[in-house]
Amino acid sequence: MVQVEGGAAARERLLEELGTVSRRYMASYALFNQAFADHLGLHPTDLQCLNLLALEGGPVTTGRVAELTGLTTGSATRLVDRLERAGYAVRERDVADRRRVLVATVPEKLAELTRVWDRLGGGYNALFDDLGDGQLALIIEHMRRTTRFSSEQVERLRSGDV
Repeated sequence: MVQVEGGAAARERLLEELGTVSRRYMASYALFNQAFADHLGLHPTDLQCLNLLALEGGPVTTGRVAELTGLTTGSATRLVDRLERAGYAVRERDVADRRRVLVATVPEKLAELTRVWDRLGGGYNALFDDLGDGQLALIIEHMRRTTRFSSEQVERLRSGDV
């Protein structure tokens, strides 16, 4: 871990640099996400929804899609329609409750997406080769905290509380 001496002024400079680096990081990821989605013929939001669906580990309701994405149920339905048309998702009846319709990912299409990701991001883990376990744990915790913070800010923006 990098140790920096210099008191409040040094910390202020580091926080300013962190803000700048974070903005560049988010912009580069958004541009990467757009290019990846374009390559797959998807909208960037649809690609991220597909990512979230894969992380769910099984079929979910359209209501859950709305929760995961922060979209209204109507918008989530249209998003699922697009994923279905593109072949990445299917709607199926819940075997436990035939009245419920679940959204499931298509394993073959996810495997295709994973193959593209592996060709693009194959060197991602190598970025961390020179870091110790403690440094990796710090990055993981930072990402968890940032994810929680971002979710809270999305909620504030959507509720008009800004």
